[in-house]
Amino acid sequence: MAKLFAAIDVGSYEVGMKIFQFTSNKALKEIDHVRRRIELGTDTYQRGKISQVRVDELCQILSEFKVIMEGYKVADYKAYGTSAIRETRNTLIVLEQIKLRTGLDVSVISNSEQRFLHYKAVASHTELFNDIIKKGSLILDVGGGSVQLSLLEKGALVTTQNLRLGILRMRDAMVTFSNRSTVYDELVEEFIDNQLDAFKRLYIDGRSVENIVIVDDYISNVLRRVSEGDYLITRKQFDKFNKELKTLSYESINRRLHLTQESVSLLRTSMSLLERVFKLTGAKQLWAPGVGVADGIAYEYAQDNKFIKAVHNFDDDIIACARDISNKYRCNIERNKLLEKISVQLFEGTKKLHKMGEREKLLIRIAAILNDCGKYISLEGAAESGYDIIMATEMLGLSHAERMVVANIVRYNKVSFDYYNSGNREDDMDKETYLVMAKLTAVFRIADGICRSYRTKVKGIKSVLKDGKLLITVDSQEDIALESRFFERKSTFFNEVFSVEPVLKYKKSLSAL
Repeated sequence: MAKLFAAIDVGSYEVGMKIFQFTSNKALKEIDHVRRRIELGTDTYQRGKISQVRVDELCQILSEFKVIMEGYKVADYKAYGTSAIRETRNTLIVLEQIKLRTGLDVSVISNSEQRFLHYKAVASHTELFNDIIKKGSLILDVGGGSVQLSLLEKGALVTTQNLRLGILRMRDAMVTFSNRSTVYDELVEEFIDNQLDAFKRLYIDGRSVENIVIVDDYISNVLRRVSEGDYLITRKQFDKFNKELKTLSYESINRRLHLTQESVSLLRTSMSLLERVFKLTGAKQLWAPGVGVADGIAYEYAQDNKFIKAVHNFDDDIIACARDISNKYRCNIERNKLLEKISVQLFEGTKKLHKMGEREKLLIRIAAILNDCGKYISLEGAAESGYDIIMATEMLGLSHAERMVVANIVRYNKVSFDYYNSGNREDDMDKETYLVMAKLTAVFRIADGICRSYRTKVKGIKSVLKDGKLLITVDSQEDIALESRFFERKSTFFNEVFSVEPVLKYKKSLSAL
Protein backbone atom coordinates (compact mmCIF):
# COMPACT_ATOMS: atom_id res chain seq x y z
CA MET A 1 0.00 0.00 0.00
CA ALA A 2 1.33 3.44 -0.94
CA LYS A 3 2.24 5.76 1.93
CA LEU A 4 1.67 9.51 1.78
CA PHE A 5 4.10 11.97 3.32
CA ALA A 6 4.00 15.77 3.59
CA ALA A 7 7.11 17.97 3.54
CA ILE A 8 6.62 21.57 4.71
CA ASP A 9 9.18 24.31 4.13
CA VAL A 10 8.69 27.52 6.14
CA GLY A 11 10.93 29.76 4.05
CA SER A 12 11.92 33.41 3.94
CA TYR A 13 9.45 34.53 1.30
CA GLU A 14 6.97 31.70 1.01
CA VAL A 15 5.65 28.64 2.81
CA GLY A 16 5.40 25.52 0.68
CA MET A 17 4.12 21.99 1.13
CA LYS A 18 4.63 18.99 -1.11
CA ILE A 19 2.72 15.74 -0.79
CA PHE A 20 4.73 12.67 -1.77
CA GLN A 21 3.80 9.07 -2.34
CA PHE A 22 6.10 6.19 -1.45
CA THR A 23 5.21 3.05 -3.38
CA SER A 24 6.21 -0.60 -3.03
CA ASN A 25 8.60 -0.38 -5.99
CA LYS A 26 10.87 2.06 -4.09
CA ALA A 27 9.61 5.09 -6.03
CA LEU A 28 9.15 8.63 -4.71
CA LYS A 29 6.37 10.52 -6.49
CA GLU A 30 5.20 14.10 -5.93
CA ILE A 31 1.42 14.30 -6.10
CA ASP A 32 0.69 17.86 -4.96
CA HIS A 33 2.50 21.15 -4.34
CA VAL A 34 0.91 24.03 -2.43
CA ARG A 35 2.62 27.40 -2.02
CA ARG A 36 1.64 30.52 -0.09
CA ARG A 37 3.49 33.83 -0.31
CA ILE A 38 4.53 35.35 3.04
CA GLU A 39 7.66 37.46 3.50
CA LEU A 40 8.79 36.34 6.94
CA GLY A 41 12.31 37.30 5.97
CA THR A 42 11.43 40.96 5.55
CA ASP A 43 10.50 41.12 9.25
CA THR A 44 13.54 39.13 10.38
CA TYR A 45 16.20 40.82 8.25
CA GLN A 46 14.90 44.39 8.70
CA ARG A 47 13.48 44.39 12.23
CA GLY A 48 15.17 41.45 13.91
CA LYS A 49 11.99 39.55 14.72
CA ILE A 50 8.77 38.32 13.15
CA SER A 51 5.79 40.53 13.90
CA GLN A 52 2.54 39.27 15.39
CA VAL A 53 0.76 40.05 12.13
CA ARG A 54 3.12 37.73 10.27
CA VAL A 55 2.77 35.06 12.97
CA ASP A 56 -1.03 35.20 12.60
CA GLU A 57 -0.70 34.90 8.83
CA LEU A 58 1.75 32.01 9.12
CA CYS A 59 -0.50 30.09 11.51
CA GLN A 60 -3.44 30.57 9.15
CA ILE A 61 -1.42 29.17 6.22
CA LEU A 62 -0.21 26.18 8.24
CA SER A 63 -3.77 25.48 9.43
CA GLU A 64 -4.83 25.34 5.78
CA PHE A 65 -1.95 22.98 5.05
CA LYS A 66 -3.06 20.73 7.90
CA VAL A 67 -6.57 20.50 6.42
CA ILE A 68 -5.04 19.51 3.06
CA MET A 69 -2.91 16.86 4.78
CA GLU A 70 -5.97 15.44 6.49
CA GLY A 71 -7.81 15.37 3.16
CA TYR A 72 -5.03 13.30 1.64
CA LYS A 73 -4.85 11.12 4.77
CA VAL A 74 -1.13 11.81 5.09
CA ALA A 75 0.59 9.20 7.28
CA ASP A 76 3.49 11.40 8.41
CA TYR A 77 5.03 14.82 7.90
CA LYS A 78 8.12 16.93 8.56
CA ALA A 79 8.05 20.71 8.82
CA TYR A 80 11.27 22.75 8.82
CA GLY A 81 11.89 26.45 9.33
CA THR A 82 14.93 28.01 7.68
CA SER A 83 16.74 31.36 7.95
CA ALA A 84 13.75 33.64 8.63
CA ILE A 85 12.74 31.50 11.63
CA ARG A 86 16.32 30.69 12.58
CA GLU A 87 17.54 34.30 12.72
CA THR A 88 14.54 35.95 14.36
CA ARG A 89 14.93 36.94 18.02
CA ASN A 90 11.58 35.38 18.95
CA THR A 91 12.12 31.91 17.48
CA LEU A 92 10.83 29.93 20.47
CA ILE A 93 7.72 32.10 20.79
CA VAL A 94 6.89 31.71 17.10
CA LEU A 95 7.34 27.93 17.23
CA GLU A 96 5.19 27.65 20.35
CA GLN A 97 2.46 29.76 18.73
CA ILE A 98 2.48 27.45 15.71
CA LYS A 99 2.25 24.37 17.92
CA LEU A 100 -0.62 25.72 20.05
CA ARG A 101 -2.65 27.15 17.16
CA THR A 102 -2.11 24.52 14.46
CA GLY A 103 -0.93 21.39 16.24
CA LEU A 104 2.08 21.20 13.89
CA ASP A 105 5.65 20.79 15.09
CA VAL A 106 8.10 22.94 13.13
CA SER A 107 11.81 22.23 13.61
CA VAL A 108 14.46 24.84 12.91
CA ILE A 109 17.41 23.58 10.89
CA SER A 110 20.84 25.13 10.60
CA ASN A 111 22.08 26.62 7.35
CA SER A 112 24.34 23.63 6.65
CA GLU A 113 21.46 21.20 7.24
CA GLN A 114 19.20 23.21 4.95
CA ARG A 115 21.77 23.31 2.15
CA PHE A 116 22.49 19.61 2.60
CA LEU A 117 18.80 18.85 2.06
CA HIS A 118 18.99 20.81 -1.19
CA TYR A 119 22.12 18.89 -2.15
CA LYS A 120 20.35 15.57 -1.50
CA ALA A 121 17.38 16.69 -3.59
CA VAL A 122 19.68 17.53 -6.51
CA ALA A 123 21.58 14.24 -6.16
CA SER A 124 18.30 12.31 -6.33
CA HIS A 125 18.35 13.11 -10.07
CA THR A 126 20.99 10.41 -10.25
CA GLU A 127 21.99 10.09 -13.89
CA LEU A 128 22.17 13.76 -14.78
CA PHE A 129 23.70 14.71 -11.43
CA ASN A 130 26.52 12.18 -11.75
CA ASP A 131 27.17 13.27 -15.33
CA ILE A 132 27.31 16.97 -14.48
CA ILE A 133 29.63 16.70 -11.46
CA LYS A 134 32.24 14.76 -13.45
CA LYS A 135 33.32 18.20 -14.65
CA GLY A 136 33.88 21.28 -12.52
CA SER A 137 30.52 22.43 -11.17
CA LEU A 138 29.20 25.08 -8.81
CA ILE A 139 25.96 24.54 -6.92
CA LEU A 140 24.33 27.93 -6.41
CA ASP A 141 21.80 27.50 -3.61
CA VAL A 142 19.72 30.67 -3.45
CA GLY A 143 17.68 31.54 -0.37
CA GLY A 144 15.94 34.62 0.90
CA GLY A 145 18.61 35.38 3.47
CA SER A 146 21.78 33.95 1.97
CA VAL A 147 23.27 31.87 -0.83
CA GLN A 148 25.45 28.79 -0.56
CA LEU A 149 28.23 28.24 -3.07
CA SER A 150 29.38 24.61 -3.22
CA LEU A 151 32.23 23.78 -5.57
CA LEU A 152 32.63 20.25 -6.96
CA GLU A 153 35.61 18.94 -8.89
CA LYS A 154 35.86 15.43 -10.39
CA GLY A 155 32.76 14.38 -8.51
CA ALA A 156 34.08 15.47 -5.09
CA LEU A 157 33.03 18.42 -2.96
CA VAL A 158 35.92 20.90 -2.80
CA THR A 159 34.41 23.61 -0.62
CA THR A 160 31.12 25.14 0.45
CA GLN A 161 30.71 28.75 1.54
CA ASN A 162 27.74 30.78 2.73
CA LEU A 163 27.32 34.43 1.68
CA ARG A 164 24.66 36.88 2.79
CA LEU A 165 23.45 37.44 -0.75
CA GLY A 166 19.91 36.15 -0.34
CA ILE A 167 17.54 37.72 -2.85
CA LEU A 168 15.11 39.00 -0.23
CA ARG A 169 17.90 40.44 1.87
CA MET A 170 19.47 42.13 -1.18
CA ARG A 171 16.17 43.51 -2.45
CA ASP A 172 15.32 44.97 0.94
CA ALA A 173 18.82 46.45 1.29
CA MET A 174 18.21 48.39 -1.94
CA VAL A 175 14.69 49.47 -1.06
CA THR A 176 15.64 53.15 -0.96
CA PHE A 177 16.59 53.07 -4.64
CA SER A 178 14.10 53.02 -7.48
CA ASN A 179 13.63 49.55 -8.90
CA ARG A 180 13.14 51.13 -12.31
CA SER A 181 16.39 53.04 -12.47
CA THR A 182 19.58 51.83 -14.14
CA VAL A 183 21.36 52.87 -10.93
CA TYR A 184 19.53 50.05 -9.12
CA ASP A 185 20.97 47.38 -11.42
CA GLU A 186 24.47 48.79 -11.06
CA LEU A 187 24.23 48.91 -7.27
CA VAL A 188 22.94 45.34 -7.05
CA GLU A 189 25.80 44.14 -9.25
CA GLU A 190 28.35 46.04 -7.15
CA PHE A 191 26.81 44.63 -3.96
CA ILE A 192 27.11 41.09 -5.34
CA ASP A 193 30.60 41.50 -6.79
CA ASN A 194 32.01 42.77 -3.48
CA GLN A 195 31.20 39.44 -1.82
CA LEU A 196 31.84 37.14 -4.76
CA ASP A 197 35.33 38.52 -5.35
CA ALA A 198 36.82 36.88 -2.26
CA PHE A 199 35.22 33.54 -3.15
CA LYS A 200 36.69 33.77 -6.65
CA ARG A 201 40.20 34.53 -5.41
CA LEU A 202 40.19 31.81 -2.75
CA TYR A 203 38.43 28.97 -4.55
CA ILE A 204 37.74 29.59 -8.26
CA ASP A 205 41.03 30.94 -9.62
CA GLY A 206 42.98 28.12 -11.24
CA ARG A 207 39.93 25.84 -11.49
CA SER A 208 37.64 25.10 -14.43
CA VAL A 209 33.91 25.45 -13.75
CA GLU A 210 31.73 24.33 -16.63
CA ASN A 211 28.34 23.94 -14.95
CA ILE A 212 26.17 25.92 -12.58
CA VAL A 213 23.45 24.03 -10.72
CA ILE A 214 20.83 26.40 -9.34
CA VAL A 215 18.70 25.33 -6.39
CA ASP A 216 15.87 27.48 -5.08
CA ASP A 217 12.10 27.61 -4.70
CA TYR A 218 11.48 30.38 -7.18
CA ILE A 219 13.78 31.41 -10.05
CA SER A 220 14.28 27.82 -11.28
CA ASN A 221 10.64 27.66 -12.33
CA VAL A 222 11.14 30.74 -14.51
CA LEU A 223 14.42 29.57 -16.01
CA ARG A 224 13.05 26.14 -16.86
CA ARG A 225 10.73 27.78 -19.38
CA VAL A 226 13.65 28.63 -21.65
CA SER A 227 15.38 25.22 -21.43
CA GLU A 228 15.23 22.72 -24.26
CA GLY A 229 15.54 19.45 -22.35
CA ASP A 230 16.47 18.14 -18.89
CA TYR A 231 16.17 21.77 -17.78
CA LEU A 232 19.66 22.54 -19.10
CA ILE A 233 20.21 26.14 -20.21
CA THR A 234 23.25 27.32 -22.15
CA ARG A 235 25.02 30.55 -21.31
CA LYS A 236 23.81 31.96 -24.62
CA GLN A 237 20.16 31.14 -23.80
CA PHE A 238 20.49 32.69 -20.36
CA ASP A 239 22.09 35.89 -21.68
CA LYS A 240 19.35 36.25 -24.29
CA PHE A 241 16.57 35.76 -21.73
CA ASN A 242 18.21 38.09 -19.23
CA LYS A 243 18.70 40.80 -21.86
CA GLU A 244 15.02 40.60 -22.86
CA LEU A 245 13.87 40.92 -19.25
CA LYS A 246 15.95 44.06 -18.75
CA THR A 247 14.07 45.77 -21.59
CA LEU A 248 10.61 44.93 -20.17
CA SER A 249 8.58 46.94 -17.72
CA TYR A 250 7.26 45.31 -14.53
CA GLU A 251 3.81 45.12 -16.09
CA SER A 252 5.15 43.39 -19.20
CA ILE A 253 7.02 40.84 -17.10
CA ASN A 254 3.86 40.23 -15.09
CA ARG A 255 1.88 39.49 -18.24
CA ARG A 256 4.57 37.37 -19.86
CA LEU A 257 5.56 35.25 -16.85
CA HIS A 258 2.37 35.50 -14.78
CA LEU A 259 4.20 36.78 -11.71
CA THR A 260 3.09 39.16 -8.98
CA GLN A 261 4.65 42.62 -8.57
CA GLU A 262 6.65 41.37 -5.57
CA SER A 263 7.87 38.32 -7.48
CA VAL A 264 9.11 40.48 -10.34
CA SER A 265 11.35 42.44 -7.95
CA LEU A 266 12.82 39.17 -6.66
CA LEU A 267 13.25 37.88 -10.20
CA ARG A 268 15.23 40.94 -11.17
CA THR A 269 17.60 40.53 -8.21
CA SER A 270 17.93 36.79 -8.86
CA MET A 271 18.85 37.29 -12.50
CA SER A 272 21.52 39.83 -11.51
CA LEU A 273 22.98 37.32 -9.05
CA LEU A 274 23.04 34.55 -11.64
CA GLU A 275 24.53 36.86 -14.26
CA ARG A 276 27.42 37.73 -11.93
CA VAL A 277 28.01 34.05 -11.03
CA PHE A 278 28.17 33.17 -14.73
CA LYS A 279 30.77 35.90 -15.19
CA LEU A 280 32.66 34.79 -12.08
CA THR A 281 32.98 31.15 -13.13
CA GLY A 282 32.96 31.32 -16.93
CA ALA A 283 30.50 28.40 -16.85
CA LYS A 284 29.04 27.15 -20.14
CA GLN A 285 25.64 25.96 -18.97
CA LEU A 286 23.10 26.02 -16.18
CA TRP A 287 21.03 23.18 -14.77
CA ALA A 288 17.76 24.06 -13.02
CA PRO A 289 16.40 20.79 -11.53
CA GLY A 290 13.59 22.68 -9.79
CA VAL A 291 14.08 21.15 -6.34
CA GLY A 292 13.85 22.75 -2.92
CA VAL A 293 13.88 22.00 0.79
CA ALA A 294 10.66 19.97 0.58
CA ASP A 295 12.23 17.60 -1.97
CA GLY A 296 15.24 17.12 0.28
CA ILE A 297 13.02 16.49 3.31
CA ALA A 298 11.11 13.80 1.43
CA TYR A 299 14.25 12.17 0.06
CA GLU A 300 15.91 12.07 3.49
CA TYR A 301 12.74 10.69 5.13
CA ALA A 302 12.43 8.01 2.45
CA GLN A 303 16.10 7.09 2.79
CA ASP A 304 15.98 6.93 6.61
CA ASN A 305 12.89 4.71 6.49
CA LYS A 306 14.34 2.55 3.68
CA PHE A 307 11.54 3.41 1.25
CA ILE A 308 14.16 4.16 -1.39
CA LYS A 309 17.77 3.18 -1.96
CA ALA A 310 20.58 5.68 -1.44
CA VAL A 311 21.83 7.09 -4.74
CA HIS A 312 24.93 8.82 -3.42
CA ASN A 313 27.28 8.49 -0.44
CA PHE A 314 26.68 11.82 1.26
CA ASP A 315 29.04 11.04 4.15
CA ASP A 316 31.87 11.06 1.60
CA ASP A 317 30.94 14.65 0.73
CA ILE A 318 31.13 15.70 4.39
CA ILE A 319 34.53 14.02 4.73
CA ALA A 320 35.73 15.67 1.50
CA CYS A 321 34.69 19.05 2.91
CA ALA A 322 36.64 18.34 6.13
CA ARG A 323 39.73 17.35 4.14
CA ASP A 324 39.55 20.60 2.19
CA ILE A 325 39.51 22.53 5.48
CA SER A 326 42.44 20.42 6.69
CA ASN A 327 44.45 21.35 3.60
CA LYS A 328 43.55 25.00 4.00
CA TYR A 329 44.93 25.11 7.56
CA ARG A 330 48.08 23.11 6.74
CA CYS A 331 47.27 20.10 8.93
CA ASN A 332 49.65 17.13 9.15
CA ILE A 333 47.83 15.02 6.55
CA GLU A 334 49.74 11.74 7.00
CA ARG A 335 49.59 11.76 10.77
CA ASN A 336 45.90 12.67 10.70
CA LYS A 337 45.15 9.79 8.33
CA LEU A 338 46.66 7.43 10.88
CA LEU A 339 44.75 9.13 13.71
CA GLU A 340 41.53 8.76 11.72
CA LYS A 341 42.24 5.06 11.13
CA ILE A 342 43.08 4.33 14.80
CA SER A 343 40.08 6.37 16.02
CA VAL A 344 37.74 4.32 13.82
CA GLN A 345 39.32 1.02 14.94
CA LEU A 346 38.94 2.01 18.60
CA PHE A 347 35.38 3.18 18.00
CA GLU A 348 34.48 -0.16 16.42
CA GLY A 349 36.26 -2.12 19.14
CA THR A 350 34.44 -0.34 21.99
CA LYS A 351 30.87 -0.36 20.64
CA LYS A 352 29.68 -2.44 23.59
CA LEU A 353 30.80 0.37 25.86
CA HIS A 354 29.65 3.50 24.05
CA LYS A 355 26.66 2.09 22.07
CA MET A 356 27.00 4.79 19.40
CA GLY A 357 26.38 4.44 15.66
CA GLU A 358 27.57 5.46 12.22
CA ARG A 359 26.82 9.15 12.66
CA GLU A 360 29.02 9.40 15.73
CA LYS A 361 31.76 7.49 13.92
CA LEU A 362 31.61 10.13 11.19
CA LEU A 363 32.10 12.86 13.81
CA ILE A 364 35.20 11.25 15.30
CA ARG A 365 36.64 10.87 11.78
CA ILE A 366 36.14 14.58 11.15
CA ALA A 367 37.76 15.43 14.50
CA ALA A 368 40.80 13.36 13.49
CA ILE A 369 41.05 15.11 10.12
CA LEU A 370 40.89 18.56 11.75
CA ASN A 371 42.57 17.86 15.09
CA ASP A 372 45.60 20.14 14.52
CA CYS A 373 43.98 22.89 12.41
CA GLY A 374 44.39 25.34 15.30
CA LYS A 375 48.18 25.31 14.90
CA TYR A 376 47.69 27.46 11.81
CA ILE A 377 46.69 30.25 14.19
CA SER A 378 48.68 29.46 17.32
CA LEU A 379 51.08 26.67 18.25
CA GLU A 380 50.63 27.41 21.95
CA GLY A 381 46.87 27.85 21.88
CA ALA A 382 46.13 25.27 19.18
CA ALA A 383 43.26 23.63 21.09
CA GLU A 384 41.22 26.80 21.52
CA SER A 385 42.13 28.07 18.05
CA GLY A 386 41.03 24.73 16.57
CA TYR A 387 37.71 25.03 18.38
CA ASP A 388 37.21 28.54 17.02
CA ILE A 389 38.10 27.52 13.45
CA ILE A 390 35.68 24.58 13.43
CA MET A 391 32.83 26.58 14.95
CA ALA A 392 33.39 29.35 12.41
CA THR A 393 33.57 26.98 9.45
CA GLU A 394 30.45 25.47 7.95
CA MET A 395 30.54 21.83 6.87
CA LEU A 396 27.76 20.84 4.54
CA GLY A 397 25.57 18.25 6.24
CA LEU A 398 26.59 18.83 9.87
CA SER A 399 24.15 20.42 12.26
CA HIS A 400 25.27 23.13 14.65
CA ALA A 401 25.20 20.61 17.50
CA GLU A 402 27.35 18.14 15.56
CA ARG A 403 29.85 20.86 14.74
CA MET A 404 30.03 21.64 18.47
CA VAL A 405 30.79 17.98 19.17
CA VAL A 406 33.67 17.95 16.67
CA ALA A 407 35.04 21.29 17.91
CA ASN A 408 34.96 20.17 21.53
CA ILE A 409 36.67 16.83 20.77
CA VAL A 410 39.52 18.81 19.21
CA ARG A 411 39.59 21.23 22.14
CA TYR A 412 39.41 18.69 24.98
CA ASN A 413 41.98 16.42 23.41
CA LYS A 414 44.53 18.99 24.58
CA VAL A 415 43.00 20.95 27.46
CA SER A 416 41.24 20.02 30.71
CA PHE A 417 37.71 18.74 30.25
CA ASP A 418 34.87 21.05 31.37
CA TYR A 419 32.12 19.14 33.12
CA TYR A 420 28.48 19.79 32.37
CA ASN A 421 27.76 21.74 35.55
CA SER A 422 30.92 23.79 35.20
CA GLY A 423 30.46 27.54 35.18
CA ASN A 424 33.14 27.76 32.51
CA ARG A 425 30.95 26.23 29.80
CA GLU A 426 30.12 28.76 27.09
CA ASP A 427 28.14 26.68 24.61
CA ASP A 428 24.47 25.72 24.67
CA MET A 429 25.00 21.96 24.33
CA ASP A 430 22.18 19.83 25.74
CA LYS A 431 22.87 16.85 28.00
CA GLU A 432 22.44 14.20 25.32
CA THR A 433 24.85 15.93 22.93
CA TYR A 434 27.28 16.56 25.79
CA LEU A 435 27.41 12.86 26.67
CA VAL A 436 28.07 11.94 23.04
CA MET A 437 30.88 14.49 22.97
CA ALA A 438 32.34 13.18 26.25
CA LYS A 439 32.38 9.55 25.06
CA LEU A 440 33.90 10.45 21.70
CA THR A 441 36.52 12.60 23.43
CA ALA A 442 37.47 9.67 25.68
CA VAL A 443 37.97 7.39 22.66
CA PHE A 444 39.77 10.11 20.71
CA ARG A 445 42.24 10.85 23.51
CA ILE A 446 43.41 7.23 23.51
CA ALA A 447 43.75 7.23 19.72
CA ASP A 448 45.81 10.42 19.89
CA GLY A 449 48.04 8.89 22.56
CA ILE A 450 48.68 5.84 20.38
CA CYS A 451 49.49 8.09 17.38
CA ARG A 452 51.57 10.52 19.39
CA SER A 453 54.68 10.36 17.24
CA TYR A 454 54.57 12.44 14.07
CA ARG A 455 56.57 9.69 12.34
CA THR A 456 53.38 7.57 12.06
CA LYS A 457 55.12 4.46 13.49
CA VAL A 458 51.88 2.63 14.36
CA LYS A 459 50.40 0.44 11.59
CA GLY A 460 47.16 -0.57 13.26
CA ILE A 461 45.59 -1.84 16.47
CA LYS A 462 43.36 -4.55 17.81
CA SER A 463 41.24 -4.04 20.90
CA VAL A 464 39.28 -6.43 23.08
CA LEU A 465 37.30 -6.04 26.30
CA LYS A 466 38.35 -8.53 28.97
CA ASP A 467 37.90 -8.63 32.74
CA GLY A 468 36.93 -4.96 33.00
CA LYS A 469 39.87 -3.82 30.91
CA LEU A 470 40.29 -2.65 27.32
CA LEU A 471 43.31 -4.48 25.95
CA ILE A 472 44.78 -2.60 22.99
CA THR A 473 47.46 -4.38 20.99
CA VAL A 474 49.53 -2.10 18.77
CA ASP A 475 51.14 -3.20 15.51
CA SER A 476 54.41 -1.37 14.98
CA GLN A 477 57.84 -2.20 13.61
CA GLU A 478 59.46 0.44 15.83
CA ASP A 479 59.77 1.18 19.52
CA ILE A 480 56.63 2.83 20.95
CA ALA A 481 58.03 4.09 24.26
CA LEU A 482 56.84 7.62 23.49
CA GLU A 483 53.33 6.41 22.67
CA SER A 484 53.21 4.32 25.88
CA ARG A 485 54.08 7.34 27.99
CA PHE A 486 51.44 9.57 26.43
CA PHE A 487 48.89 6.75 26.43
CA GLU A 488 49.02 6.58 30.23
CA ARG A 489 48.20 10.28 30.47
CA LYS A 490 45.45 10.05 27.84
CA SER A 491 43.74 6.93 29.23
CA THR A 492 42.61 8.41 32.56
CA PHE A 493 39.57 10.14 31.08
CA PHE A 494 38.49 6.95 29.26
CA ASN A 495 38.50 5.09 32.56
CA GLU A 496 36.43 7.85 34.12
CA VAL A 497 33.81 7.86 31.33
CA PHE A 498 33.44 4.09 30.84
CA SER A 499 34.75 2.60 34.12
CA VAL A 500 37.11 0.49 32.04
CA GLU A 501 40.91 0.64 32.25
CA PRO A 502 42.71 0.80 28.88
CA VAL A 503 45.89 -1.27 28.70
CA LEU A 504 48.39 -0.81 25.87
CA LYS A 505 50.32 -3.82 24.56
CA TYR A 506 53.00 -4.00 21.87
CA LYS A 507 53.25 -6.88 19.45
CA LYS A 508 55.81 -6.45 16.72
CA SER A 509 54.68 -9.49 14.77
CA LEU A 510 51.07 -8.32 14.41
CA SER A 511 50.23 -7.83 10.73
CA ALA A 512 49.09 -4.38 9.60
CA LEU A 513 45.33 -3.86 9.59
